[in-house]
Amino acid sequence: MHDDSCRTWVDEFREVEARLRLAQAIVDNSPVVLFRRNAEDPPQLEYVSDNIGNYGYEAADFLAGKVSFKDIVHPEDLERFQQKVIRHTEDGDDVYTDEYRILTRSGEERWIADRTVVVRDEEGNRLYHQGILNDITRRKQVEDELRRAEERQRRIIETAAEGFLFMDLDLRILDANRSLLNMLGYTADEVLGRSTYDFAAPGFKRYLYANRDRLIAMEHRTFEGILVARDGREVPVLIHGNILRDENGDPEGHVAFVSDLTGQKKALQLAEEVQQSLLPSSAPEANGLDIAGRSLSSAEVGGDYYDFVQSAEGLNVAVGDISGHGVDAALLMTSARAFLRMRVLTPGTPVRIVREMNRQLSEDLDGTGRFMTFFLIRFEDESRTARWVRAGHDPALVYCPHCERFTELGGSGLPLGVDPDTEFEESDTVIEPGQIIAIGTDGIWEARSPSGELFGKERYRRLLRLHATMSATHIVDAVLEAVDEFTSGIRPDDDVTLVVVKSGERA
Repeated sequence: MHDDSCRTWVDEFREVEARLRLAQAIVDNSPVVLFRRNAEDPPQLEYVSDNIGNYGYEAADFLAGKVSFKDIVHPEDLERFQQKVIRHTEDGDDVYTDEYRILTRSGEERWIADRTVVVRDEEGNRLYHQGILNDITRRKQVEDELRRAEERQRRIIETAAEGFLFMDLDLRILDANRSLLNMLGYTADEVLGRSTYDFAAPGFKRYLYANRDRLIAMEHRTFEGILVARDGREVPVLIHGNILRDENGDPEGHVAFVSDLTGQKKALQLAEEVQQSLLPSSAPEANGLDIAGRSLSSAEVGGDYYDFVQSAEGLNVAVGDISGHGVDAALLMTSARAFLRMRVLTPGTPVRIVREMNRQLSEDLDGTGRFMTFFLIRFEDESRTARWVRAGHDPALVYCPHCERFTELGGSGLPLGVDPDTEFEESDTVIEPGQIIAIGTDGIWEARSPSGELFGKERYRRLLRLHATMSATHIVDAVLEAVDEFTSGIRPDDDVTLVVVKSGERA
């Protein structure tokens, strides 16, 4: 019986001893140093784990008083460390933490997270201060690298030539860089916390309100607009925006880079003025005809074209559409206009004029991949006859208010510039009083709403029918205003041109 008790006690002792050795092994192989010092004055270190050797020191040296803990604290952190210990002691705190640097025996700098717990007796008197020292050097290095990266990113944004905006989910400005502030002439205090709408020109503000949900839902968006500077100047801008998401992928704000287009727009404005000067400044005075036309470019300059040219045979009305848009399309349009005006003043039928234009443009457009759809109609002075040629252009619409019916002026023929040997078809018809002829470009019926819906030819026809009793100018304006309203002010993807000829009684 006694032997059995001894064996049980020995077994339990060995088990405890094994656990202690295991715990010691875990401590010795971990980066966490354990310590205990008494609360006497001055305090004495009673225990420090052997893995203090990770820093080049011997635990025995600390216990013998050869090395004190303050000896290894970094000189620049020592005073702050000591003051914090004194303050926690005076405040009676039972747990306190701190982060500071120490120096290894070889002089290497390490960061330490210190968590100290006060042990008290039953009467509340301090007995010991014990705790752990955890090496957080790598964490501090990562934090320092992140801080430097953030500072570098901030310098890049702050010194960027482009304006920068950081906004919350309601598009209120949380941050703006120097370039943005200089662009608009505001200080940071005058901008931060305000809505981006506060700085939009009236037309651009309407566009933003009308398309808010669509724009905000887009992960990335690029669009042009006009901002108003502090001194009232209107600043044309190109905006590249995107949603900023947190680590879980949830939206936390919006970011936008803003480019000042003032210089570019001035050059394009000059080109636009030149191009507009090439379009008819007024409608011709034609016997029994009410004529109007307008052209709106998707960019400052475009490839749509219309013209009224009087010749010996009658009034020639032309509408053309160069594929694409922008400066290069505008230059090609100018070339086509010059040739048409020169050729119309020489006697010849509409089909002969179009044939010769096609040969000329085939040379100009060779290798560019571009072409020009074209519609030419001639209203003869001495009769009500109209002769036309269609070169790949959408047929002109003829609306008769008396019979409330649409017909088309069609005909075969490829666009100009595709094949120099293309044959074209000339057709003719008699224009009756009250009839309306509308020649448009596909930018009208292919215009899209913010939701992606097409304006469509049926809506176009309804407008022509609805305003048929009005003047040609009124009809043109009504159609283009309807397109603008339908697109919520979004700049169209293609140029928009419309010519309306309304037949009346001849004198």
